[in-house]
Amino acid sequence: MSGKRRSYEAGHRPKFLVVVDETPECARAIHFASRRAARTGASMLMLSIVEPPANFEWLGVGEAMIEEARKAAEKRLEEAARETRTAAGVEPEQVIRIGESADTIVKLIDEDEDISFLVLAAGTGKDGPGPLVSSLASRVASTFPVPIVVVPGSLSDEEIDALAG
Repeated sequence: MSGKRRSYEAGHRPKFLVVVDETPECARAIHFASRRAARTGASMLMLSIVEPPANFEWLGVGEAMIEEARKAAEKRLEEAARETRTAAGVEPEQVIRIGESADTIVKLIDEDEDISFLVLAAGTGKDGPGPLVSSLASRVASTFPVPIVVVPGSLSDEEIDALAG
């Protein structure tokens, strides 16, 4: 698991990591993280995860599916970055990784010792908080290397602004 966090040491700067996906609640996490990063002088890292197709046997088709998903992820990241610039004047880093969501997030945190918080948003539907929040909470919450901030998906921009600064 992760080593020491260096976010507040000389030459380092704390980072808010936010996962950018196609869920409606994702916008809540982006807004909160961007406002919080601006308020605290932190930076922001946006991660989009492309999950590879399961057991795809046709040569080339799986790679084409991944490439298509990567292009969609790039578009989502750029839209999210534009929102972050508008909402808080923050210029986020953008990263795309291929892999299973929870493992990919933990690996990125292990690699970047400046990540201080993971910001997620909970879904508002009757199915619970959403697959990513559920997955991380049940698998690794007690040993997770950084605090996980879960933003209620029902909060408005104004409510988030009042909380995040």
